[in-house]
Amino acid sequence: MNRILVVNVNWLGDVIFSSPVFKALKDHYPQAKISCLAAPRVREVLESIPAVDEIIIYDEEGEHKNFWGKLKLIGVLSKKHFDAAFLLHRSLTRALLVFLAGIPRRIGYDTKNRSIFLTRRIKAPSVDSLHRVDYYLNVLESFGIPVRDRVTSLAVSPTAESEIHSILKSLGVDEKDYVVVIHPGGNWNLKRWPPANFNLLISQLTRDPRVKVIITGAESDKGLADEITASLARKPVNLAGNISLRQLIALAQRADCMVSADSGPLHIASSVGTPVVGIFGPTDPGITGPRGSGRSVILRYDVGCNRKPCYYSQCPDNICMQAVSVQKVLDAVEQIKNS
Repeated sequence: MNRILVVNVNWLGDVIFSSPVFKALKDHYPQAKISCLAAPRVREVLESIPAVDEIIIYDEEGEHKNFWGKLKLIGVLSKKHFDAAFLLHRSLTRALLVFLAGIPRRIGYDTKNRSIFLTRRIKAPSVDSLHRVDYYLNVLESFGIPVRDRVTSLAVSPTAESEIHSILKSLGVDEKDYVVVIHPGGNWNLKRWPPANFNLLISQLTRDPRVKVIITGAESDKGLADEITASLARKPVNLAGNISLRQLIALAQRADCMVSADSGPLHIASSVGTPVVGIFGPTDPGITGPRGSGRSVILRYDVGCNRKPCYYSQCPDNICMQAVSVQKVLDAVEQIKNS
């Protein structure tokens, strides 16, 4: 095959989990051009996956929301003459798009009544029975493509690396400082560690003058970062809402350790080889835990209701996250620091 399309998933962490898919395809078809159809929000992560040769944006909330937008996208896909499409996304609409684009081989999970649009229908395992990396790689393996590497990996842009170096230098972060990046946000509240815990954690970490703490987050996390830092005597460097995703990847590589709940930035850090402390509660690290080359210390406690992944977003007390104490996180950071 000379031209391959991968129809990717929508969320940052899941796209990182898909990175071994592209490596396996490139290993098996070294001469092929590998394109990826994905949402705009994950473009910068895809640009950091070396085996992705082309990114085609599917903006289902904007440009491609209506019938005419989808028709235009079908035309774009059709003109590229792909030999095959591997669908990691379970969407019926995406299966219809690649069918109408005339892509002759269409491989994906037989979900959402879309079997008519697939030429290779794969029986879907339970979503919570495999790690996401293995769930996506299973699409390739079911087609007979061997997989030799299941480790997530991201490349750092030299430009972003230079930009982060300059930003940190201007904020008083020296090359010899021990940098702990803290990402307090998450795409849903149930996965978030309490702000008071982050406040106490930063207070304890910054007692050591050699440690510099940096807070990251999206624009929407600015209020959370301000809440965490308001009462601190020694303020951390607060970059929430102030750096790009590409720069976040470079910052994660510069860090000596990252502390985060189950989030995209946690998986970014792991995927650039940085040690991470992952605070897990409702989600299962066996399904969505870090799979990069960076060392992982995972903190998660059985509180009864989280023995299976929990999606009860209206949970009144979030006891699974509160079960992870500040001291346990401090001990984990110290363990990484001294290793």
